[in-house]
Amino acid sequence: MSASEEEDLSEIEREGLELIRESGGIHQSDFWKELDVDSRKGSRIIDKLADLDLVDREETVYEGHNTYYITPVRDPKDLDFSLLMAGDMLSPFVGDEEIDPQSDAFSHWVMNLAYQ
Repeated sequence: MSASEEEDLSEIEREGLELIRESGGIHQSDFWKELDVDSRKGSRIIDKLADLDLVDREETVYEGHNTYYITPVRDPKDLDFSLLMAGDMLSPFVGDEEIDPQSDAFSHWVMNLAYQ
């Protein structure tokens, strides 16, 4: 998030963003309850965070009601590239070449992953 976007967030919007990030995702009704705001204010907070591409909304049914599930948008700087590693081998699926899942390169990578 850029400094200007951060300055645009009110204290309650920052609290809401932190709640969504810490939870990894939250239903809209739980979001309102956790922040202790009414549904109208909660919706405005989520709208602003979504407009700034800080959160994603996915339609869902929760406790028998149509609602949204709110998740944080990951910053590419926060990606965990260790998930592509098996020992000291990088996943063979990273790159421009098409890899056959039956290939020796993939089999070796999976074996290294299994022995880790």
